[in-house]
Amino acid sequence: MPECMITHNALFGMGNPLLDISAVVDKDFLDKYGLKPNDQILAEEKHKALFDEIVKKSKVEYHAGGSTQNSVKIAQWMVQEPHKVATFFGCIGTDHFGEILKQKAAEAHVDAHYYEQSQEPTGTCAACITGDNRSLVANLAAANCYNKEKHLDVDRNWSLVEKARVYYIAGFFLTVSPESILRVAKHASDNNKIFGLNLSAPFISQFFKEPLMKVMPYVDIVFGNETEAATFAKEQGFETEDIAEIARRVQSLPKVNKNRQRIVVFTQGREDTVATVGDKVKIFPVLDIDQNDIVDTNGAGDAFVGGFLSELVQEKPLEECIRAGHYAANVIIRRVGCTFPEKPDFH
Repeated sequence: MPECMITHNALFGMGNPLLDISAVVDKDFLDKYGLKPNDQILAEEKHKALFDEIVKKSKVEYHAGGSTQNSVKIAQWMVQEPHKVATFFGCIGTDHFGEILKQKAAEAHVDAHYYEQSQEPTGTCAACITGDNRSLVANLAAANCYNKEKHLDVDRNWSLVEKARVYYIAGFFLTVSPESILRVAKHASDNNKIFGLNLSAPFISQFFKEPLMKVMPYVDIVFGNETEAATFAKEQGFETEDIAEIARRVQSLPKVNKNRQRIVVFTQGREDTVATVGDKVKIFPVLDIDQNDIVDTNGAGDAFVGGFLSELVQEKPLEECIRAGHYAANVIIRRVGCTFPEKPDFH
């Protein structure tokens, strides 16, 4: 497929735009706030002081983040030209952090259309880095205020949804606007387009099971890592911890659009990626990396999806999508946060 065939707004993402505040911390810091070294949680009352404390750390970095936004940004970076292949919807505040997010999205050539409101400040995510682990604490704030009627349903915004061929939403957005996810997922299903969803974090499968299973029949591609896959299996009563078997079971869950067989892709950090190919489950080795080259793994999962989507939107085969995902993740883990060099070196 010639490259000029990739159209503007072909890839659509919707999620929680967050400003990442990342800093290297020690075990005492994690213990103080009751955090696990490798986890993603939503901030509770007891975490409020954490945000003030982490900002006072000597080397704190700010990056435009939020899981879905990271992925569409990486997809756009992998595609390079044309600009604005990726559209992004989410809610921010009318504040300084919101301005940073707008600026960063523009720099990444993503066509971001934020719903802006002044009730809540722009959301933030503290990335507490210890060694090659990262513990993420998200304070959704404005991201939680996304409003379907006031944004998604508005004609000029919905027309951008209609332009897309591939849709991707991280499971985190199930905590915010499941009705928005359903509207987009049904549109994709009704029009034989591709809708991808990420399991995102163990707490989604545990505490947002109902909205997750409501959208599952419309999902063409399920992404997740080994921990999320295991939690999902446990919550669904699969009674297996075998990743390949879990992938098989997830693939065979009910599906509305019978024209596309569901694809399940589970990453496992430095271990092989497991994916369903037709009726089989195959393993795809990740790229070798020297442990000393790993700067931080924050954003590796988002990067994998971004790489995957960049090829998917060009209608490349699954194997190529996974290879691009591995490439993107390999680039990201050598850098702080979900950042990338000017151009990809992917052939």
